[in-house]
Amino acid sequence: MHSTSHITPHHHLPLLLFLLLGSALVGECFGETVAQREHDALTALKLSFGNPLLSANWSGSQCSTNRSTWFGIGCTDNRVTSIALQGLGLSGRIDDPLTLAPLTELALLSLRNNLISGPVLNFSFNLKLASLDLSENSLTGLISDSLLRLDKLELLQLSDNKLNGSIPPFNQTSLKAFNVSNNNLTGEIPTTTILQSFNQSSYLGNPGLCGEPISISCQSLESANDNNAKNRLSLSSLNYLFIVADFVLFLALSWSLFALYSKTRECKAIANVRKGAGEADKNRDVEANSVQNSIQDSVQERVQNSMQISIQRRVEAAEETRKLTFMKGDGGFDLDNLLKSSAEGLGKGSFGSCYKAALDDGRVIVVKRLRDLRPLTKEEFIQNVSFLGALEHPNLMPLLGYYYSPEEKLLVYNFATKGNLFNRIHRGRGTNRIPFKWSSRLAVAVGVARAVEYLHLNAAAPTVIPHGNLRSPNVLLDEDDVAKVSDYGLILLVAPSLAAQRMAAYRTPEYDHQRKVSKMSDVWSYGCLLLELLTGRSPGPKGVELHHWVHRAVREEWTGEVLDREIATQREAVKGMFDLLKLALSCCEASPEKRPQMGEVVTAVEKIKNSVEENDSTDRSSLMDESGS
Repeated sequence: MHSTSHITPHHHLPLLLFLLLGSALVGECFGETVAQREHDALTALKLSFGNPLLSANWSGSQCSTNRSTWFGIGCTDNRVTSIALQGLGLSGRIDDPLTLAPLTELALLSLRNNLISGPVLNFSFNLKLASLDLSENSLTGLISDSLLRLDKLELLQLSDNKLNGSIPPFNQTSLKAFNVSNNNLTGEIPTTTILQSFNQSSYLGNPGLCGEPISISCQSLESANDNNAKNRLSLSSLNYLFIVADFVLFLALSWSLFALYSKTRECKAIANVRKGAGEADKNRDVEANSVQNSIQDSVQERVQNSMQISIQRRVEAAEETRKLTFMKGDGGFDLDNLLKSSAEGLGKGSFGSCYKAALDDGRVIVVKRLRDLRPLTKEEFIQNVSFLGALEHPNLMPLLGYYYSPEEKLLVYNFATKGNLFNRIHRGRGTNRIPFKWSSRLAVAVGVARAVEYLHLNAAAPTVIPHGNLRSPNVLLDEDDVAKVSDYGLILLVAPSLAAQRMAAYRTPEYDHQRKVSKMSDVWSYGCLLLELLTGRSPGPKGVELHHWVHRAVREEWTGEVLDREIATQREAVKGMFDLLKLALSCCEASPEKRPQMGEVVTAVEKIKNSVEENDSTDRSSLMDESGS
């Protein structure tokens, strides 16, 4: 008996701790129900961000069986299973690393493309997490070792933050997509089978990283600048396009190197883990400080060296051909003209960064620098891009040309002077903005429908989704306010696992339920875009939130509240607006078989537009007759 009682607290403590946590998180924790604990966790998350949208929408019960009325929240069997809040401008930091610990059924967390700061959370209790995307934020500190416990993790995206320290030895066989590029990570990339299987794009942009995947010897890292000085001199022209923007970023990161290294409340078990996690982080901070001391001695030199290391391979490959290929003719400029032009970063899209380049002859173009591509040979890449370049339609943004090297793939387009449809709908409200009138919105709806129908008629193959990522940010407006659909056909190029995470086609009901996508997925996306045009509201991560809200409005007969106030005052046009609303809802039918074909959509939206124009013409004639009499 004495022996048993002695062994239990020492050797069975992890199991005991797990059992305590299991009872706390799956059953009750000091009187709190699971639903209440999940509610409290989401409330803490909301308070961390202080976002008006979440503050207004996240109220009441978070789950109702298999759905949620909370923006960005997904539920199954009354448990929170997904949080998708990407691209909402969320700011602030989550101070409690175990804020999300009660969400033990959480399978997807996406906070991509926000302004969130602070450390990576502790995910020790989110063991069902399969997809974690925290990229494009301002996260600092170390990559949490808790991620090593997630044996169901398939996607881990931590790129474009300010993380430091070393990469933990991830070796989950489930991990299919991994990216920690553009941080401040240091040391050797762990030699685990999984981490060695990812290519250099998963690691680039980390000045102090070395190892086989990026072909940088850890022994020669310090002398890389001297060894490659000759190459650097011959490659200066590439700095104009890609590196000017990157250089500003790296300078900012270099100055931050001086500072970067510088509630589960009632549950006793989680509190103990939090304490343990804090001690572990302190030990890792000691290791990080030793790296910091060696880096701070020559920050400026390291910035220059790191830039050389990160771009050397892609630029060497580019120099092999230095050829910009145009879809038609010679384009009127060559690669040197392009690289020497003044460049401005336009931001990051789903599959790459965009740069606005002003050529010497006054023309302005956009260069899309592709990333996260599927493995393609040069011939396959050129074949797919050539197919896209052959597509011609007044409402498609034409592909002017492309550049290919093993390390760098660029697409060149015209610049849309009036921006994109998302900004036209949502930006500048409450200020002296030019109203987005009903007639202009209807013209956009017609143009986009015609473009998508054209893509459907000219699909590369029956199984290919012709657009795949139809959203308002991908509808551009030229100087005459003509809609130009962009980013079409990229599904031919991008990695399938990332396409499933980032493309609109993969957010449709049929993908959620059957893991299938088709041309009808584009029809769903078009319906969501129409709802956005009509309501002036953002569709949310999946379009589902806006879709459900409109359906509820129609069902409860307060449809008049649906229309954007900016167009609702045009009483004579309300019938056309409601006709377009009906078309939008038919496009958003849950069953793909019940949705109209794009040809039918074009016919319907053109009929609405013609009817509106006839009414306008009749009204003008009546006014002229009255003035004449």
